[in-house]
Amino acid sequence: MSDDEDYAPVDFWTALLRGWCGRCPRCGKGALFGRFLKMQSHCPACNQALEPYRADDAPAYFTIFAVGHIVVPLVLIVERYGQQPPLWFHALLWLPLSVLLALYLLPHIKGAVIALLWAHRIGAPKPSAGGLDGSS
Repeated sequence: MSDDEDYAPVDFWTALLRGWCGRCPRCGKGALFGRFLKMQSHCPACNQALEPYRADDAPAYFTIFAVGHIVVPLVLIVERYGQQPPLWFHALLWLPLSVLLALYLLPHIKGAVIALLWAHRIGAPKPSAGGLDGSS
């Protein structure tokens, strides 16, 4: 019996939720990250290889997109209905909020992206021994 047969199939949304929570998309028990954003090479609970599922820059792009779509409307609302507060007020309010929101969302989004890659079996290709083009 192989490792894949030991675990029941996981549907897409369950895997995504497990990744969002920072857990292994297959078993939901092992931690996905060893440190803040450092992905583990294998799940400590089920030994699922996690290294092939590299999120690269996608989580940062999605985090910037989400933070921007949350903060910019709030800035506009405060500017419109707050009697145009001074710039120091905006800087004091929105800069820390944006940083804290990004630090909160980034590991969640990275976990969800890794789970999405795992659910669709989109692992990074292994480098070939023959060179960059693989024609050797």
